[in-house]
Amino acid sequence: MTNVFENFLSSAGGLLADEINFSVQFFQPIDLKKGDFFIREDEICRHIGFIVSGAVKAYATDKEGKENITCFKFENEFVTSFPEFVTQEKSKRSIRAVEDSVIYRINYPDYQQLIDRVAALNGVIKSVMEQEYNQKERYMLSYNNKSALDKYCHLLSNEPMLVQRIATQDLASYLGITQRSLTRAKGQILRPGIL
Repeated sequence: MTNVFENFLSSAGGLLADEINFSVQFFQPIDLKKGDFFIREDEICRHIGFIVSGAVKAYATDKEGKENITCFKFENEFVTSFPEFVTQEKSKRSIRAVEDSVIYRINYPDYQQLIDRVAALNGVIKSVMEQEYNQKERYMLSYNNKSALDKYCHLLSNEPMLVQRIATQDLASYLGITQRSLTRAKGQILRPGIL
């Protein structure tokens, strides 16, 4: 499985083979079962991880205890609560496995040491953070102030993997609608002439 991570670092560009081999040593694999936490809300964000297999959801919990899912991450993506990881503060959201997952993680002290020793890795991290920002921007533009049907149609066209791999209640939370509204939108799409 290390090969998946090495291949990602290699394809990211800017890293020499010996820098990749050196960097991989700092990341330790962990197995998460569906439902296990990678990061918990209101706990210090101590790790950044690379998903080798599986999927996770990121969410904040409101006063009523309801999950408000803001994103999903899959294979070949980094996952953490970036602002709190960098500042070593309490995370404002939880990250939890929605499938059995293998994640290569690094703790903050090792991350600092690695960045100091492999300067080119800064470019990879910068790129990951830019992708994270762009994903959040697309989410806001795609799912705010739209009907349940429009949100689901956008999801089908632009993020079909979510429909295939994510549970209905999590999809509804991500779209900011009720499960009932999502079921209704799915039913409308199945009728001829909608799409």
